[in-house]
Amino acid sequence: MCGIAGFAGTGSIADLRRMNAAQASRGPDAENVYHDAERSVFLGHLRLAIIDIEGGTQPMWTVDGGVGIVFNGEIYNHRELRRQLRAMGAEFATDHSDTEVLLHAYRHWGDAFVERLNGMWAFVIYDRARRRLFASRDRFGKKPFYYTETPGLFAFASELTALAAHPAVSRIPSRTALKKYFAYGYIPAPHAYLEGVSKLPGGCSLEFDLESRRLRTWRYWDFRLEPTASQPADAESAWGEELRELLAAAVRRRLIADVPIGTFLSGGIDSSAVSALAAREVGNGQLQTFSIGFDDATFDESAYAREVAGLIGSVHHHRVFTESDAREALPAIVARLDEPMGDSSLLPTSFLCKHARQHVTVALGGDGADELFAGYDPFLALRWAESYQRLMPRPVHRAIALLANTLPVSHANMSLDFRLKRTLRGLDYAPALWCPVWMAPLAPRDISDLMNEPVDVEELYSEAIEAWDRCGPGDLASHVLEFYTKFYLQDDILTKVDRASMAHSLEVRAPFLDIELVDFVRKLPVEWKLRGGRTKALLKSALAPLLPANILHRSKKGFGVPVGSWFRSGALEMPKRLPAGLDLRFLGQKAQAHRDGKSDERAFLWNAYLLGEGALRTQASA
Repeated sequence: MCGIAGFAGTGSIADLRRMNAAQASRGPDAENVYHDAERSVFLGHLRLAIIDIEGGTQPMWTVDGGVGIVFNGEIYNHRELRRQLRAMGAEFATDHSDTEVLLHAYRHWGDAFVERLNGMWAFVIYDRARRRLFASRDRFGKKPFYYTETPGLFAFASELTALAAHPAVSRIPSRTALKKYFAYGYIPAPHAYLEGVSKLPGGCSLEFDLESRRLRTWRYWDFRLEPTASQPADAESAWGEELRELLAAAVRRRLIADVPIGTFLSGGIDSSAVSALAAREVGNGQLQTFSIGFDDATFDESAYAREVAGLIGSVHHHRVFTESDAREALPAIVARLDEPMGDSSLLPTSFLCKHARQHVTVALGGDGADELFAGYDPFLALRWAESYQRLMPRPVHRAIALLANTLPVSHANMSLDFRLKRTLRGLDYAPALWCPVWMAPLAPRDISDLMNEPVDVEELYSEAIEAWDRCGPGDLASHVLEFYTKFYLQDDILTKVDRASMAHSLEVRAPFLDIELVDFVRKLPVEWKLRGGRTKALLKSALAPLLPANILHRSKKGFGVPVGSWFRSGALEMPKRLPAGLDLRFLGQKAQAHRDGKSDERAFLWNAYLLGEGALRTQASA
């Protein structure tokens, strides 16, 4: 796990070193830079040594020096690929570096070699003979990749702040990105916070031709639900066993490292499954597990985590996260956020990563399971919402929504009034917009007031609408599964984990996103994921031999924090500034309504807080 940066065109080694310095926590073990003066190519690398500690220095080159690479990530099937490449005549200089495997794979299989990879990655390959830079990002976008193209410059980096450290990169916030930030709670790829900067979406590759200065991007993989699996006689047993074996293999692959490794353990289904399988691999009493608790009981799951740790025999490390911890840690967390991303669970995730890094360098987590197996609450509302919108006259709906808004505000985790008001807000729109509007920090009409300009809803949610249409005819659950996997997983969940973990030089791996497991799951009928009012139906059945019923079937709590209460009590204060063009009076009105208990504005206030306190630092970098 590392940080990468570089450019082709205007700039100097000093610029490259500033870019590296801006993301230094991604690679505390080594820094290296490279400059090809003839073609004005600069490559920078920061290393967090995980595999082949002695032989993994980057930029790494083929023996003849013709092809070089800077790489951030881990390739879990690198041993199998190495054997195949050796059989094809490849000669390796390192003992077991996955980075060198990428170089030989590129030479033998061309750009399409990325389709053979099982792992997480963002890399740039410099091919001297073909005079090109070739970049790729893993299927789900676990590892970040920002880039910009201007006359005379193509530049890239793992973090937006690092990219902005190059003097030729714009530091002007993108109006489009700001609208989408408040529409989603994150900025969906390919958009980025700064004007003229893009994020390479997950599952995409990029070529920059050094002669023609032509930039080209293309998609090599797309998550699609293709329920084509032939149902066996005893599907629950047969598919459950196959799922359990695939998950066990995914965990086994992710336990390979030359440094200490552990697992996150919240006590939820996903992290408990990963921890239980990891404990089997490393031996009883050897696995280290990590959890945090909260002093607010409605957010706390620590009792379940301790129960699972006792069952699997792990060495369990537990810490309590308090309001005072949040106030103390928040400035540093916000300073490292890089691009605004309004998931408040960033706080406990960062705290958990800091806690784990004191003992291990790598941790396995349960990310991806909720998206693959329909684990979120909105899935349970779909059937009701579809009937409601079809049968309920619009004037009656508006009256019900107004009545719901008079309910007392509760800041408890996923309170009934919060869920009801959000659901009714989403039902103002077509089904393609239910999910993004349900989750949005602001309703579209409020975004117009904040931005002081008209907002076109179809343009605002263009990505979600396009994905919905591409999904084609089918049940609502399939459309929602694709939304969560393509957008929320990539640009919220995985972004949050990457920023929180790399701020503490910790690598986090996600077994549920193993490509072999994903290919199995996406071919299952959707009714095996959402069945009879049960979320994660097949997953729970498959894990029954591993975990007790009270863990498998308890209510989902999530990893939230009580930011609503913090804003109401004044423990968190609103920022005094926002990017130019955003209405501070609107912010003040929302903040006052929240403090007075007239409405629940926790999501908007948190997103505005992060934008005002954090993202503006990106503009001032370098």
